[in-house]
Amino acid sequence: MELTLILLSALTWGLSFVFTLYAAYNVIVALLGLKRRKAQKQFAPKGRFAVLIAARNEECVIGNLVESLNAQDYPKELYDVYVIPNNCTDDTAGAARRAGAKIIDCTIPVKSKGEVLTMAFDKLLAEQDYDAFCVFDADNLVDPGFLKAMNNAYCGGAKAAQSYRDSKNPHDSAVSGSYSIYYWMISRFYSQSHSNLGLTAIINGSGWMVSAELLRKMGGFHTFTMTEDIEFTAQCILENEKVAWVPEARIYDEQPLTFEQSWKQRKRWSTGMIQGCGRYCAPLLKRAVKDRSALSFDQFVFFLAPVMQVLCFVSMILSAVTAIFYQQVKLFPDAWFYIQLFSPVASFLGTAFMAYVTVLIEKKYSKKMWKGILYYWVFVMSWIPINLLCLFKKSTVWHEIKHTRSVRLADLSVKKES
Repeated sequence: MELTLILLSALTWGLSFVFTLYAAYNVIVALLGLKRRKAQKQFAPKGRFAVLIAARNEECVIGNLVESLNAQDYPKELYDVYVIPNNCTDDTAGAARRAGAKIIDCTIPVKSKGEVLTMAFDKLLAEQDYDAFCVFDADNLVDPGFLKAMNNAYCGGAKAAQSYRDSKNPHDSAVSGSYSIYYWMISRFYSQSHSNLGLTAIINGSGWMVSAELLRKMGGFHTFTMTEDIEFTAQCILENEKVAWVPEARIYDEQPLTFEQSWKQRKRWSTGMIQGCGRYCAPLLKRAVKDRSALSFDQFVFFLAPVMQVLCFVSMILSAVTAIFYQQVKLFPDAWFYIQLFSPVASFLGTAFMAYVTVLIEKKYSKKMWKGILYYWVFVMSWIPINLLCLFKKSTVWHEIKHTRSVRLADLSVKKES
């Protein structure tokens, strides 16, 4: 029994030491997001863009997205808007066509957004001559300067780029508020901080650009996990291509309203991260060691996020077990630190404070944001059971999230002014 407790204590200390190193790395990198970014270099309109929108039962919102794309501050002869309806039981195609989009019929059975994009990319690369592609979700609205900013990035040498993801409905519910804060955090403390360090931003679901040259170099768009965006980021890095951070290009998402919707969506995200970890961690680590690639190492660290969260939780359970048997708790840096980190009061205050600071830095504060700020602890802590569950039972079904927020870009402008 004594030997078992000694080994258990050693394992607990080891797990906590690894997690502390992991957390310290991410905190240091994140703090660099506070540094001001250099102004984007301006270029004359040159890039010819294909705008792609995979849409499933989006009749309610697709027209507003297409309208915002047709109002871009960019020459209309230099871009085309394509909607790819798939698995629809409503009139998504008709609504998109009436708004002015071109339709690409989905002629193959698809189970994920990645498969829809693969089909569309293959078709347009073979039949058209575009310089680059921009990808959106059907619930998005797009700022008028989006294509102009992406043209600047493309002409400046970027082969892939991610925009700033803002929110259409941060005040609708505590859940939508938490999602909004989450994306603002990613923009400021991941993409901007990594860009400041010369690392890569992360392709984040929607509002991203990829050049036709890079797609041809990679043999097209081929992803295999439930999170095609994160996977494609890893593929870019393995091709020694950074994802540029372009906050001047801005989109607005409709965020989920309920915890049930959030749970289903984040199970898919967690599954995709775990799938990506299994598929890409080894080649990324190999590239990091062989070529001394900071890009590859950083993405390797990113893929470890759900595993690290679970390991930290396990170390806390093990420390409790050793305490039951009167074994001195040994954690790194100190047991007190972890007790405070995971105590309900301290962790609630910490996450609420981080959420509040993010809202202030991103200039999103209003009294209506408090429900999202105070709920953010639930949003963060619920990742633990989600990641635990997905380690053993992966979510391989793409659950449809109903988008009903029929908002035009002009409506958001009025709200910001008021």
